[in-house]
Amino acid sequence: MTTTLLAAEELNPLVPHTVEIIVGLIAFALLFLLLRRTVFPQFEKIYAERTDKIEGGLKRAEEAQQEADELKRQYEEQLAGLRAEAARIRDDARAEGQQIKAELRAQAEEEAARIRQRGEEQIAAAREQAVRQLRGEVGGLSVQLAERLIGESLADDARRSATVDAFLAELDGLAERRESAPAGGAS
Repeated sequence: MTTTLLAAEELNPLVPHTVEIIVGLIAFALLFLLLRRTVFPQFEKIYAERTDKIEGGLKRAEEAQQEADELKRQYEEQLAGLRAEAARIRDDARAEGQQIKAELRAQAEEEAARIRQRGEEQIAAAREQAVRQLRGEVGGLSVQLAERLIGESLADDARRSATVDAFLAELDGLAERRESAPAGGAS
């Protein structure tokens, strides 16, 4: 029976021998200590480096995003400033154009007034000259007519001038009566 028991204990594959358990625990403890001293610190170091890289990368990405946002904000501010400047320049150009237009209009009106004045002066001078010329011709003709009617010569300048002036005054009076007669007769 003891042999069967021994044989039965050795043949049970589910229950390990105590020596094997002790040797396995010692080997496991030695392997664990060896790994803990050499390999685990390397794993921890690599893990820390990767964590740093990831966190640093995320931090750098956040910083880059913030920097990009700041640059975008500055760009938008500059763009808004440039738009405002362009609007101000446009308004200034419009105002300057209106001012130039007003100045040119004023200059043109002044020039037209000068031309009109010069024309009126020329017309007045031409009228005065025509009146003088006509007075001279009418005076000469009236002297000739008076000499024929009177039968004496009007050689004296004072006499001739008085006769011409009297005749012209009479003609002026006739012209004024003709001008006022239709106006009075139409009423």
